[in-house]
Amino acid sequence: MEQTLIIVKPDGVQRGLVGEIIARLERRGLKLVGLKLMQITRELAERHYEVHRERPFFAGLVAYITSAPVVVGVLDGPRAIEVTRATVGATDPVKAAPGTIRGDLGLTIGRNLIHASDGPETAEREIGLFFRPEELVSYERAVDGWIVEE
Repeated sequence: MEQTLIIVKPDGVQRGLVGEIIARLERRGLKLVGLKLMQITRELAERHYEVHRERPFFAGLVAYITSAPVVVGVLDGPRAIEVTRATVGATDPVKAAPGTIRGDLGLTIGRNLIHASDGPETAEREIGLFFRPEELVSYERAVDGWIVEE
């Protein structure tokens, strides 16, 4: 099993799309093992977006992600990173396929509703930024055998 981080960004929270976004990921078969509503501090935002520090859009990213509450979650499942990113869709909602979260619900890159880790190392780093190990819950679901073949 693999884990990945998602952030329902301020636009998703403000538009009341948290439930729909999380439901789409759960319907794919991914399991929530951590979830919280929070206000991201400037310091945490800068650490999260550290790889973009030298890019011209860095300040705008930090200002935006700290502008309102977000919902942060950890998803678990086989190929969780790849499945999540496919469900989320392309960064630019105009280029995102219909049926994806961004393709159905987003209009612009700057308000694209959700962040999803892009690889195993990134997911591990990002999960560590937002969750302490004891905040993640390991459990079996009765439906798991109908979602994942052994």
